[in-house]
Amino acid sequence: MRTAHKLTTLLLIFCALAANTALAQDDDSMGYSDREAAEHYFAKEGYATAVDFFKKAYGSVKTADEKAEMIYWVGQSYRSMDDQVQAEVWYKRAIKAQYADPMAHYYVAKSQQKQGRFEEALETFDNYKEKGGDVAKAEAGIASVKYAMEQTDKPSKYVTDPALMLNTEFYDFAPAFTGGEGSELVLCSSRLGSTGIEEFKKTGESYEDFFVTKKDEKGKWAEPGRMGSNLNTIDHEGAACFTSDGMRMYFTKCYQKKNEGCDIWMSTKDAEGKWGESKLVSLKGAEEKENTFGHPALSSDDQVMVFASDRPGGQGGKDLWMSKYNGGSNSWGAPVNLGPKVNTSGDEMFPYIRNNGSLYFSSNGHTGMGALDLFIADKTGDNEWSNVKNMGYPMNSNSNDFGIIFDGDFERGYFTSDRAGGKGKDDIYEFSLPEVLFAFEGIVYDKDNQQPLVNSYVRVVGSDGSSFEANTDGNGSFIFGANGDERYINPDVNYSIEVGKEKYLVAKDNISTVNLSGESTNFVKEFFLQPVIEGKGISMPEVQYELAKWQLLPQSRDSLDYLYNIMSDNPTIVVQLEAHTDSRGSDANNQNLSQKRAQSCVDYLISKGIPGARMKARGFGESRLRISDAQIAAAGSKEEKERLHQLNRRTEFSILSWDYSPK
Repeated sequence: MRTAHKLTTLLLIFCALAANTALAQDDDSMGYSDREAAEHYFAKEGYATAVDFFKKAYGSVKTADEKAEMIYWVGQSYRSMDDQVQAEVWYKRAIKAQYADPMAHYYVAKSQQKQGRFEEALETFDNYKEKGGDVAKAEAGIASVKYAMEQTDKPSKYVTDPALMLNTEFYDFAPAFTGGEGSELVLCSSRLGSTGIEEFKKTGESYEDFFVTKKDEKGKWAEPGRMGSNLNTIDHEGAACFTSDGMRMYFTKCYQKKNEGCDIWMSTKDAEGKWGESKLVSLKGAEEKENTFGHPALSSDDQVMVFASDRPGGQGGKDLWMSKYNGGSNSWGAPVNLGPKVNTSGDEMFPYIRNNGSLYFSSNGHTGMGALDLFIADKTGDNEWSNVKNMGYPMNSNSNDFGIIFDGDFERGYFTSDRAGGKGKDDIYEFSLPEVLFAFEGIVYDKDNQQPLVNSYVRVVGSDGSSFEANTDGNGSFIFGANGDERYINPDVNYSIEVGKEKYLVAKDNISTVNLSGESTNFVKEFFLQPVIEGKGISMPEVQYELAKWQLLPQSRDSLDYLYNIMSDNPTIVVQLEAHTDSRGSDANNQNLSQKRAQSCVDYLISKGIPGARMKARGFGESRLRISDAQIAAAGSKEEKERLHQLNRRTEFSILSWDYSPK
């Protein structure tokens, strides 16, 4: 079961880069009052201990205002531990106790947002404004909630699941591959068996250590085991990265006994695979002793390190900084801030540089879903990044999401989240982008009787030079899906399709996977082949003329393009254009008119490039009426009679032969 006491690793001293680690030197009998002890521990970020003292202080303070204040600070302590359930409970108690500061309403809204209760959070942000809260702060909160709602409604293609074999009921976070093969993983954890046995007063749990796991023959992770004493100490260790050859490890260390910030350390693996004694990486200036440096990430060539720090000269909060490696002196150069295109007034942490140069990191300063979100920045120059984008839902949630890594160049990897549904306080999640697959299937029918056509051929030619063909089965169906280990239909290709059968006109179509690289698609089509029956004309769109004239109207040319396409798709057919009139007028005049109308069709198709040898014009006058004079006479209105006459005035075509050969 997931515990109610839920502190994200963001706030753990070695991951959040906390400013002071002297709490372990305190004890509970310092001679302070309960309130003084509570304020002391809160100031030193010993929130788990501060909760107890604030609750005790509630019983010792005398006025109603003081009691409301103690309730509020219990909520503040739970919020600082990221226990949103208890934080909301205690803030609401403070409000009920008439606590005057409207920030209690603001923090209730933030707790509701982080619990995914977005509609309630919107209402509470409005309450915060009504109680005199900062309007800009409220509007920013409302915008964040609406953004979270939008992202949840428009999930990305990524699939995320808890990495069950890596997680416990404790803190498990910040995974790192030890080499390029992705078969060994190091993670940080406060699980049982850590080296530091003292209680960390900020969380009430053990200090964090490195644990390592390997994949078995079936690709499953083994139960993680604690790494050696050259890496794990009584201090906090975590947030590591490895050189591309896996022989050097850089990691964060925060101290249990010293009033100093965190530092980046390194260790080298010997020929026998054992990690040597850890050494400090000198990045701090003399005046930066109490500043925090951590979360190292290396470029693919191991020459650039990006890390998080609250050193002076940043944009605010914790920023991402960059340092270059000097091989001659085996040292790292002076840190350079990544600037406002990446950093904000909030916190930017847990960087990761992918093989393609893209920078991934977590931030609560960029627009997100309410807590730490995962972001990606494009590489835009030499050690420069910009165009920061939120990775969206479900990679991000209303909880804290951080510490992403990729398995080589694959669209899969791991990250950390304290979202609901996990096993512990922070859990490791695996993610993947499902492979984009394309397929093409369909059914071929006889156009006249609508029955499936067996053994029709389906021929496909791709713009990439590929070509393949299949015949329809007993149901008139075909499918082009898997082709052994490959696929018939591939990304970024245009495909031309031809479907045919003996004594049927060919049908053509096309499909395209261009610009569909982010989404699997199954193209489904139906083809209706026109049968050719000797002596039977084939209908075509209406070819219109003015009364007693044979010149084509503009819309008639559009109708004849239908036949042009058929003749282009079936280059061996010879056709007869057959024109008909209604029964009005003399037989001789109708015969002459229909012949001229048929010839006008032939002339138009010749102008489009169809050889005259492939066509014959024939007029039938009124000899082949569709609607008899008796039927027309029986029609009611004048308009209906005219409509029936129009059905007789038509142009059709029939197939004379299939063996035309271009000269």
